[in-house]
Amino acid sequence: MSGIVAGFTVIFVIIAIGYILGRRGTLGAEGESVLGRLVFFVATPALLFDSLASSDLSVIFSPTLAVAAATALTVGALYMVVARVWLRRSLPELTIGALSASYVNSANLGIPIAVFVLGDASFVAPLLLFQIIVYSPIALTILDITTLRRSASRLETVTAPFKNPIVVAGAAGLVLALVDWTPPEAVMQPFRLIGGASVPGALLAFGISLYGVRVLEKGTSPRRDVALASVLKIGVQPVLAYLMARYLLGLEGHELFAIVVVSTLPTAQNVFVYASRYRCGTVLARDTAFVTTLAAIPAIALVSGLLA
Repeated sequence: MSGIVAGFTVIFVIIAIGYILGRRGTLGAEGESVLGRLVFFVATPALLFDSLASSDLSVIFSPTLAVAAATALTVGALYMVVARVWLRRSLPELTIGALSASYVNSANLGIPIAVFVLGDASFVAPLLLFQIIVYSPIALTILDITTLRRSASRLETVTAPFKNPIVVAGAAGLVLALVDWTPPEAVMQPFRLIGGASVPGALLAFGISLYGVRVLEKGTSPRRDVALASVLKIGVQPVLAYLMARYLLGLEGHELFAIVVVSTLPTAQNVFVYASRYRCGTVLARDTAFVTTLAAIPAIALVSGLLA
C-alpha cells in the first residue's frame, strides 16, 4: 500500500506545482500552450527515441504485451462504438475519448507502482513499448488526417503521419533497436536530458490547465463522455485483463496480479497533451485523467487485496 501512496504522491505534487504556476501567472497567459507544445514537439520525441534506441525488444514478446494490446484496443474500440451511437461525436473527439478510456499512465505512475507494489519495473515495459510503438502512432495518424484542413491535398493527407515528431522519433528509435546499435553516449545524452522533461512537463501543463476551471463543471465538461471513459478505464479494462490473463493465458499468482494492477492504472496525461495539440477534446482528456487518477487509488488497493 505504501508503494501506491508513494507513486500517486509524486503525481499530485507535480500537478499541484503546475496549478500554482497557473494561479500566479508565472508562465504568462500562454504558459500552458507553450509548455504543451514543448512536450509534444521536443521532449516526448526525445524521450521515445532514447527509450526505444536502448531498449531490449525481447520484452515485447510476453503475456503482458498480449493483454495490454488486446485490452487497450478492445476498450478503445468499445468507447468509439458507444460514444458514436449514443453521443454522436466526431472522429477526432472519439479518438481522444478512446485514448482517455484505454491509454494507461505507464511512465510517470506505472514505473513507480511497478517498482514499489510489484517489485519489478519490467512488468510495465511491454505496455510502455506497445503504447509507444503501436497505439500512439495509430491514434496520432487518425488525428493528423481528421484534423487537416478540408482543402488539404491527397499527398498532404498521406504524408501527415510521417511529419508527426512523436511517430518519427519512435520509428527512428525502433530502427536502432532492431539493428542492435546504440549511438555514442555523447550523441544520446542530449536526447536523454531533453526527454527527461517530458513527464514533468506534461504534468505541469495538466496542473496549469486546472486553474480557473472546475472539473466536471456543468455546461463545460462533457460529463457523459468522461463517465463513459472513466468506467471503461478503471472498471472494464482491469476486468478484461483479468479474464484474458487468467482464462485465456492460464496465468496465476504474482504475474496475474501484476497484469491486473498495470491495467488499473489511470489515464495518462499524454492524452491531454495530444488533445491540446489538436485542439480537440481537451476538457474530456483533462477531466478523465483527473477522475481516473483519483479512482485508481482505491481500485489498485482493491486489486491488491483480492489478488496480491
